[in-house]
Amino acid sequence: MIRQIIKIDEEKCIGCGLCADACHEGAIGMVNGKAKLLREDYCDGLGDCLPACPTNAISFEEREAPAYNEAAVLAAKQAQAAPLPCGCPGSACRSIQPQEAAAAVHMPSCLSNFPVQIQLAPVNSPWFANADLLIAADCTAYAYGNFHQDFVRGRVTLIGCPKLDTVNYALKLAQIFRENPIRSVTVTRMTVPCCGGLSHAVRTAIDMSGKDIPLNIVTISPDGQINE
Repeated sequence: MIRQIIKIDEEKCIGCGLCADACHEGAIGMVNGKAKLLREDYCDGLGDCLPACPTNAISFEEREAPAYNEAAVLAAKQAQAAPLPCGCPGSACRSIQPQEAAAAVHMPSCLSNFPVQIQLAPVNSPWFANADLLIAADCTAYAYGNFHQDFVRGRVTLIGCPKLDTVNYALKLAQIFRENPIRSVTVTRMTVPCCGGLSHAVRTAIDMSGKDIPLNIVTISPDGQINE
């Protein structure tokens, strides 16, 4: 049938996941850091996701598409393993089977600076001079077993949680980028959509600073896998 359905511009999508959070039917999901319309029959064509998108990457189009299947949407919601108390996929309960280490050894810390919270770090700290900066969603250090060796080592580390911290990271980070010669920025975030807010804040901060700072974003799953 010909009907109204959403269209996502992948070039404009920044992977923040806000549209997936806003889609009550579960039609939108995150795939390789980009929003995707996963189920056309789950999209009711009302567009609750449109105002949630900060880059206007979502629009309406009329085309051939399956009819909206309300029964399937309700069944999918009921089949969820556990209720999400805050409506965020990051709060879903899950069990993870840790991999056993070959031997019990002491791993020295690679941390080179303190404090590490974004809001506590002094803007003009000498750490930032010619620094390779790591901006980490705080859960990533717990999910990825070799976090210090692979990410903290050789970098100045800042951490935060875009879901729980009621601050605009972009303003503080833009000030740090403007006032210090930062060589590069690496962001580690989780796969959950709300963690896209950290990536978005860093990109915004770089734009606000007016500098061309190399940026690398690494996405980590709750079981410690790096998603390419």
